[in-house]
Amino acid sequence: MDAERWDQRYREGGGGTGPARVLEENPHLLPLRGRALDLACGPGANSLFLASRGLDVHAWDFSPVAIERLRAAALDRGLSVTTEVRDVLSRPPEPQSFDVIVVSRFLERSLVSSLTEALRPGGVIFYQTFLLEAIDKTVGPKNRCFRLGKNELLGLFSSLYLLYYREEGRVGDVSQGFRNEAMLVAEKASV
Repeated sequence: MDAERWDQRYREGGGGTGPARVLEENPHLLPLRGRALDLACGPGANSLFLASRGLDVHAWDFSPVAIERLRAAALDRGLSVTTEVRDVLSRPPEPQSFDVIVVSRFLERSLVSSLTEALRPGGVIFYQTFLLEAIDKTVGPKNRCFRLGKNELLGLFSSLYLLYYREEGRVGDVSQGFRNEAMLVAEKASV
């Protein structure tokens, strides 16, 4: 990971979009209360969305610039978000520590088991990221390793109960729909 490159991107205002579409389309699947993690949060649009819904939000990113932008935005909106500059590859979340985990536009396959374990029983993960079979490949990572294969996201989280999935690929009229990313909402079984 190139922290300097991401810091520069965030200094220039990059990553300032709204919350991930998987959250916007499925807010009814969020718990009414609980502890949420926005992993690889960038400037924190997902964190702000979760905090505005009353969740106890923790936001982690390895870019200090992104974390500072999120702190300022949360303060400006009067929202409480616990932020941390954190390398999630060396320090993944602890087991059974979150009711909600959100990951958007970040893919590190080696973290999947840690994310699944980090969910409390009944916890929900919201995941959205880029596809290999994207229509517009100018958006997202150039490195194919950071893009999902067909239905790969389903396989990565197959131990969880699927609540929602969307991946449209190249079927039908590719000028419409949600074509460049896959999104999933899945729940960890209650004990």
